[in-house]
Amino acid sequence: MKLKVKIIGPKVHDVGYRYFLMSNAIDLGLKGFHARNRLSGETQEVIALVEGDEETIAEFGKLVETKKPEHSEVSNIAFEDYGGDVMKAGEYAQVCSALQLNKAIPLLIDIRDDIKAVRKNTDIIPEMRDDIKAVRKNTDIIPEMRDDIKAVRKNTDIIPEMRDDIKAVRRTSDMTLTEIKGLREDIQPGFAMQIQQIQADVRAIKERLGMT
Repeated sequence: MKLKVKIIGPKVHDVGYRYFLMSNAIDLGLKGFHARNRLSGETQEVIALVEGDEETIAEFGKLVETKKPEHSEVSNIAFEDYGGDVMKAGEYAQVCSALQLNKAIPLLIDIRDDIKAVRKNTDIIPEMRDDIKAVRKNTDIIPEMRDDIKAVRKNTDIIPEMRDDIKAVRRTSDMTLTEIKGLREDIQPGFAMQIQQIQADVRAIKERLGMT
């Protein structure tokens, strides 16, 4: 028995419909199978031809009515008897493999070109590494600068000691000035008394000489 199946809908192409039908036909053990895509105006169609015993054909028809590929959109399914030749299911499977390979070749070429482009872009990485090394080499000056800064700081540590010495000198000079002032205060009263005594003696001499 031979049967022609017409599946019509807005989305029955490029959703794996032919491969879905083929895998089910082979699974059911149909002798012959063939499927092709066709456009009728703007409407998409899948035409499938099957050959086998009546019971298997009926089972295949029920499967077509109840199942479909996940992303397909079907509006109508029609069945009619067919009297022409039908390709063997195994031969059609080989044709499908060739069709898939034909579709895959451009994709593989694109992937190859993308990989080449990526590799070409990644050639920049060694240059970037060289730049990074150069930057690191230049920044090696920083530790030296830090050493110089430490040395300057170490040298400037003398300043607190100098300040302490200056403070000590100032403290000593203050003490000296205090002592001098004390000496002046001690000397001045005695010196004044001596002056007064001398002046008194001078007056007494002048009186004796009649010089007053």
